[in-house]
Amino acid sequence: MTSRRDRRLQGGRLTAAGAERERAPVGQLGPDPWRLNPVTRAVMETLAGEGGEARFVGGCVRDALIHRPSSDGDVDIATTELPDRVMALMEARGFKVIPTGLAHGTVTVVAEGLAFEVTTLRRDTACDGRHADVEFTTSFREDAHRRDFTFNALSADGDGRVYDYFDGIADLMEGRVRFIGRPMDRIKEDYLRILRFFRFFGRFGRPPANPDALSACATLAAGVDALSAERIRAELLKILAVEDPAGVLALMRGARVLDRILPEARDLPRLRALVLLETRGLVLPRLGPDPLRRLASVLDAGEGGESPGLAVDLGERLRLSRAETERLDWMLEGDPAAWPDPDSDNREGGMRRLLDAHGPERLADRILLAWSRERALELRPQAVRTEHWRALLEQVLAWEAKPFPLTGGDLLARGFSGPDLGQALARLRGEWLDGDRLWNREEALARLDLLPRDASPSARPSRL
Repeated sequence: MTSRRDRRLQGGRLTAAGAERERAPVGQLGPDPWRLNPVTRAVMETLAGEGGEARFVGGCVRDALIHRPSSDGDVDIATTELPDRVMALMEARGFKVIPTGLAHGTVTVVAEGLAFEVTTLRRDTACDGRHADVEFTTSFREDAHRRDFTFNALSADGDGRVYDYFDGIADLMEGRVRFIGRPMDRIKEDYLRILRFFRFFGRFGRPPANPDALSACATLAAGVDALSAERIRAELLKILAVEDPAGVLALMRGARVLDRILPEARDLPRLRALVLLETRGLVLPRLGPDPLRRLASVLDAGEGGESPGLAVDLGERLRLSRAETERLDWMLEGDPAAWPDPDSDNREGGMRRLLDAHGPERLADRILLAWSRERALELRPQAVRTEHWRALLEQVLAWEAKPFPLTGGDLLARGFSGPDLGQALARLRGEWLDGDRLWNREEALARLDLLPRDASPSARPSRL
């Protein structure tokens, strides 16, 4: 709803009587492909075609100013047009429109594989720490004021001219993560902003962290208890994806925030070692930063089995998907025999068995976690051991699964049946994996012909 005192409705658009004078633009975006895309330009022109105004807002503007790929996915647009009017304009242009958040003025416009979140300018009227009641406004400054940090309040028109109401450009360039207004007030509007502060500090900040913001996060840390598990999960995984997640988690621990969302996070040295391997120590295909692997590393629960059932507990608490929970459980396996060792005997055959059973991605997880644990405990890494770890990881990442050259029909044709058939097939498959190289079909058939028909061969146990 809108105030009758200072605004009126004309043709589905909010207009202001005596609105405050707009600040002049202070910056300019470069020729970013997302902004110059013909579809993006068509959306902006449609919103402004009949007297309305529209600007890009939030992360797409912030990231473009420092020449980073946008981390927020969709392009966000703020407009003076009301939601129903936005939908009518876009549908008339032939674009698909999804009413994703009409109560808060948001619709999603989809065109040629691109998505745009278009939101009517608004201001908060009431907040309970999780949700806000809003009313529509005509002021881009008012809309900017409801955002969390100064560099997230930046906006830009279709020509790339940047508007900055709270010195967000300077903060962004200097690595300052600063709340708009009083940090305590902004956090009380939505306690997720505590976690967002640490996430954005990890992405854009330079030490030391803003003392007022950090103090407010520590004072109001208990507020995160009221957040949904889904919101906490999303922010936690984004924090783990930053350049120095161990440093951010240490900052969160000092502010008494980490213990409220992940008290099991104890092994920061191992996380630092893992990040070093992922980002600087290794340059290998199919390998890069992985938030879930980083979560496993910081839990101090892998080799040694200190936390049985932890993956299931975390999966329920953080609302991880089933696939994420299963992968985390694999990475927290406590049996040392299940972990690859680059100096173990019969490494070739044993690794083939593990790769055949679990695949290269899961084996790479365990190698990196075991290696990072070892690196975290070493004062000076041993060059020979490092080369062995690297060779093992390269072997795993280069693995291409090949089908076993025999089938049950081959054994039936040679007189095997019943339990003997399955046992013989398993034995041959084990020998195929354990050999110096993988047999082709003719070699496998020759080995099959050597097996006695009246024996009951059993598969040998897997070994590393």
